[in-house]
Amino acid sequence: MKTTQGWAWLAAGVVALGLNGFYHDGGAAWAHGAVQSAVARIANRSEAVLALATGRADSFFAKANVGTTRNKTASCKLAIALTRVQNRMVWVQSGMSHFEAMSARQEAALARLEANRARIEAQVSRVRIAPVAFNMETIPVVSCPQVRVHIPRVNVPRVNIPKISIPNPVVQVDVLGAGPV
Repeated sequence: MKTTQGWAWLAAGVVALGLNGFYHDGGAAWAHGAVQSAVARIANRSEAVLALATGRADSFFAKANVGTTRNKTASCKLAIALTRVQNRMVWVQSGMSHFEAMSARQEAALARLEANRARIEAQVSRVRIAPVAFNMETIPVVSCPQVRVHIPRVNVPRVNIPKISIPNPVVQVDVLGAGPV
């Protein structure tokens, strides 16, 4: 389990490293364009609310009427089909704006991570380790005294051990159930 989890984390790290290199090489220019278009769409959609908040009611009603004319269906079948297509496009664009907002949050988190990395690098660059040299002449040489240990000799008599041949015993086990052993 832990080995599999370790391999998964290693794979995630390799993918993150590759994406980071891709991003820094300019491969994510489409993401910046998508974020800019999302910001422009949000600004266009919030003009009516801004007009109402600043007291320009005429501008608010003009923006509000544009939104209501899209929902009205005409008597022509072509106009009805066009309205349905436009409604689907608005639905897809709102889904894309959610995705772009999520990408913007991830990009902001990546920027914070990069700022932390730069801060840590700056702190590490200020750390200086002074070299230490040991003078071998000042270290005293320690001499250990010799210790002699006397072990008395003990005579152990030889004993002849006879060989006994025993045939392989037969063991019978009664199993009561199929439970764990």
